[in-house]
Amino acid sequence: MSDKIVTRFAPSPTGFMHVGGVRTALYAWLWARKNKGQFILRIEDTDKEREVPGSIDHIQKALKWLGLDWDQGPYIQSERLDLYKKYGEELIKKGYAYADPYTEEELENFRQKAETEKKPFLYRDFRPANPPAWDGTKPLRFKVKNLKRTEWKDIVWGDLSAGAEALDDFILIKSDGYPTYNFAHVVDDIEMGVTHVMRGQEFISSTPKFLALYEALGAKSPLFATTPPIMGPDGKKKLSKRDGAKDIMDYEMEGYLPEAMINYLAFLGFNPGGEKEIYTRGELVEVFDLEKIQHKGAQWDDEKLNWMNKEHIKLLPEEVIEKNILEYLPQELKNPKLAPVILERISKWSEAREMVTRGELDFFFKSPKIIKEKLIFKNSTAEKISENLNLAITELGKMSEDDFNVENIKNTLMSIADELEKRGELLHPVRYALSGADKSPDPFIIASIIGKNETIERLKKATQ
Repeated sequence: MSDKIVTRFAPSPTGFMHVGGVRTALYAWLWARKNKGQFILRIEDTDKEREVPGSIDHIQKALKWLGLDWDQGPYIQSERLDLYKKYGEELIKKGYAYADPYTEEELENFRQKAETEKKPFLYRDFRPANPPAWDGTKPLRFKVKNLKRTEWKDIVWGDLSAGAEALDDFILIKSDGYPTYNFAHVVDDIEMGVTHVMRGQEFISSTPKFLALYEALGAKSPLFATTPPIMGPDGKKKLSKRDGAKDIMDYEMEGYLPEAMINYLAFLGFNPGGEKEIYTRGELVEVFDLEKIQHKGAQWDDEKLNWMNKEHIKLLPEEVIEKNILEYLPQELKNPKLAPVILERISKWSEAREMVTRGELDFFFKSPKIIKEKLIFKNSTAEKISENLNLAITELGKMSEDDFNVENIKNTLMSIADELEKRGELLHPVRYALSGADKSPDPFIIASIIGKNETIERLKKATQ
């Protein structure tokens, strides 16, 4: 094995890209990039019953969206069957593998016997004394020759161990010719020179099998970094589809930035320390450290993700923000002046479309219906409000179309408001007359967007 750091992401093509799997890919990618190593993409498709058509393309599309580029691959395990067969035959020669001669019925009898004796079922307790030659029609099993306590060091969890009960004669190659996960991933990691494996806690219990296999093959095992689970919003159980877990590409559809998603996922189980929370991709590469991955499961929090996404949106150039917002708007609302207004109120691009659906932007392109009583500010009278609106109409009417911008509109209206006992006696009715909404952007922005003529028309309508 070379000194170069080699990591890998090895998903199964089952159709759903869970955020937990994506975080594993991210950690592997960050570690490879930090150490100027290699990041490999490998598709583990040996369980054909679970494979979903199109999943391999889906996996690659997701990684490309996130910018997790790979240096080698994608390697497809189903295209490497000869390699696993070769390794299987090598283990047979070394006395570490044999053909499983038993039928399902015989295996079930063994299980029942173990249950009757109140013992755990271990295949090695029923290992055949004279197994037949392996011809590929029967499963090939690993033969545990050294029953011992297994000890290993995990980068995240430290020293771990398991007793001899964790070792059993597991299947290497099934009767259909496809290798099991337990076998194929070890062979591939050896062949590809993988130095660091990021994985979930569910693989800890199987590690003694993996290490026994590495030992039997005379190969050095990679270093393991076990990541904490991503917990659901309640913090009590792992995030699942039932808890609202979405495919990673759903977040692209909803208008999240890949940079924000990477930033958020990185912090679900890792923290470089300090108060800084918004990191660019390059900054994450610099600060990432496997030894700072936490043990405790990190709780999924949509509000935190939305906040982080908004912060990353703010980092974009104005023209990029404008372009993305306008893409979600109908033709009649594709006004660049609307972009800053919408930006203040969204945390992801799709919320611009949701604002349109809810009618929150209707007043920008059609005169609103108003309720006269809502024009009145606190204890003012209808006569006083009408008088103030007429003052605004007069002063705004003196402005030219070219000068009718946010700054000039604000200066004009504020000069009138300052002469009044309460500013709200002008600003409140003007805002409501222009928007017809209980909550809206300030009146200066609305007026600048709908223009001088429409502004004055709406104010006149409110005085009638």
